[in-house]
Amino acid sequence: MDITVAAVGRMKSGPIKALWDDYAKRITWTVSLREIEEKRPLPPAELKPREAELLIKAIPPSSFLVALDASGRALDSPAFARRMGQWMEQSGGRVAFAIGGADGLAGSFVQNASFVLGLGAMTWPHMLARIMLIEQIYRAQCILTNHPYHR
Repeated sequence: MDITVAAVGRMKSGPIKALWDDYAKRITWTVSLREIEEKRPLPPAELKPREAELLIKAIPPSSFLVALDASGRALDSPAFARRMGQWMEQSGGRVAFAIGGADGLAGSFVQNASFVLGLGAMTWPHMLARIMLIEQIYRAQCILTNHPYHR
């Protein structure tokens, strides 16, 4: 399994980075974080489409693309694990997750995703969404391998 998390913005050293690193070490699948950032000041109407371009470039070809978006489908952990298993089979083991910036993902990006995942009705900081995602990826691996972490 080769998982890519493509995300807008850069994690700084600190508790969020430490949590990411902790979960990344636990996962036996290959997980890579590809952070993108548009450094030029752009008007809001141009920023999300530009971030979408950068995210697309960060996602390996032939990946099953999952966009994290407030409009997405919320799954419980067992259902997410089942989906991960299905996505692995459909894509030859390549799954990519895309996390937008503070303003989310461009609508066209979300529409072109293979699956749109929501983390619930609450609004989450995009850096914290990374941690919630990687924990669920770890939990999915545990569920699929009958590890006792998920009980």
